[in-house]
Amino acid sequence: MVEAYLNERGLELSQTKTRITSITESFDFLGQNVRKYNGKLIIKPSGKNKKTFLERVRGIIKTNKQARAGNLILRLNPVIRGWALYHRHVVSKVIFSKVNHAIFGSLWRWATRRHPHKSRRWVKEKYFGHFGERNWVFHGTATGPDGRPRSVRLFYASDVPIKRHIKVRGAANPYDPQWEAYFERRTDAKMMADFVGQHRLLRLWKEQRGLCPVCRQKITKETGWHSHHIQWRVNGGGDGMENRALLHPNCHRQVHHRKLEVVKSRAGKCVGEA
Repeated sequence: MVEAYLNERGLELSQTKTRITSITESFDFLGQNVRKYNGKLIIKPSGKNKKTFLERVRGIIKTNKQARAGNLILRLNPVIRGWALYHRHVVSKVIFSKVNHAIFGSLWRWATRRHPHKSRRWVKEKYFGHFGERNWVFHGTATGPDGRPRSVRLFYASDVPIKRHIKVRGAANPYDPQWEAYFERRTDAKMMADFVGQHRLLRLWKEQRGLCPVCRQKITKETGWHSHHIQWRVNGGGDGMENRALLHPNCHRQVHHRKLEVVKSRAGKCVGEA
């Protein structure tokens, strides 16, 4: 069936990369392992992906034997954070803890080799401190953007919260106008989940002076809000800021039900029109 579908579009499966297997035996895809355990689907970081990640981390540590602890942390943090964010939507909590332990072991060896004549207590006090509720946190000092020294700490994979991916409804069709509001709500949730998305929402709110373009009343945390595509995506509208506006949830329903038009002026101000 897959081959027939692809053939109609001038495509074909790669025989060397295609394998048919039972989901109870598991398979790896895009760095994650997929398998059903007693009928329950579990997706988690694959063993090969975890091994490759730890090899990269250890490689950075080995190539920076003489680096300051702060500079080493600045090299490690983006790698650890990026890997953890990629796997945060699957079953990763236990693996994140194992990764933390493995990285700690590498950093402890890095620290003790730098000071072979110092005691373990001295090494611990110099490189591993107590921050918040966590002890043995690898820390150091690095030069900040302003040229002044600043304290930096190692980022731990387990600091990334697990966030389950919400499945798209089976009947949902992004090309059907009746599902436009549903996909806009999914976009809202996605924007609220990261810093960049939150910044864009705040920018939209300020552009509108905090007012809903339909009822001209304030948008607050209490009233709630929905993000609206001025030109619907089913009609070719994009996700850019110039095509977005914040509306009250009830106003948003009216816009879709009554097919109202929301116009955005050059100054960013929005006006609701019938």
